[in-house]
Amino acid sequence: MVVKLFNFKLDLMLIIVPIIYIIIGIVCFQIIKRIITRATSGKRVLKATQKQRIETLRTLIINIIKYLTVIFVLLGILSVFGINVKSILAGLGIGTAIIGLAFQDLAKDLIAGFSIITEGEYEIGDTIEIDGFMGEVVFIGLRTTRIRNFKGATKIIANHYMDNVINYSNNNSLAVVDVSIAYECKEELIEETLEKLFKKLNGKIPEATKELELWGVNELADSGVVYRVVVETKPMKQFATERFLRKEIKKAFDEAGIKIPYTQIEVHNGK
Repeated sequence: MVVKLFNFKLDLMLIIVPIIYIIIGIVCFQIIKRIITRATSGKRVLKATQKQRIETLRTLIINIIKYLTVIFVLLGILSVFGINVKSILAGLGIGTAIIGLAFQDLAKDLIAGFSIITEGEYEIGDTIEIDGFMGEVVFIGLRTTRIRNFKGATKIIANHYMDNVINYSNNNSLAVVDVSIAYECKEELIEETLEKLFKKLNGKIPEATKELELWGVNELADSGVVYRVVVETKPMKQFATERFLRKEIKKAFDEAGIKIPYTQIEVHNGK
């Protein structure tokens, strides 16, 4: 009778203890999850890209904790049933080493992806260049980064190859317009016309962050004198600003009678 009662208690323990371990694991995970969520959900006003970075990190940390919790609970349950957990851990160590060797590149990608996200080397919406391919970052994952150029082509690059990146979005850009003017034109007229145009346009160029500047004569070319006009713009907005300036400069020169040289061919009939 005593033996039966002992066996009954033992069987009951084998049922109750694993349930207790599972409950403790769930409770601990939920508490830690709530702490992490609160810590990463401040009331600060953040950019969409910053919110995405925080969300990615939060999801990554919570997933790691979830997997660790499951492992610890399983090991605790196995120890209740008398299984040698130490031998399992030793086997896991060997297995992890073998898997690590087989998936070295994947591990490098994950580590590099985590570093990119935490350090903010570039964000979604930034214009970057890698190995001659220039475009906008449209996706950042733990394993890959996707870049789309202005033609719509998307390049997918493993994160551990993203080590020589040029980021054009960290600082303002410079719009540079070189204008060739015929040698016959007077310097005073050219500079006066440009200064009037600058007064008209300053503060009205949407992407400009500073006022227009005339850097003077940049080159004495074969067909004319080349003047350089510059203005600082928001990151990667220099191309649209340059097109706008060329149009406005052409208008101003036409009104002032300033000639822009172009290639001409003279034909002689020999008579």
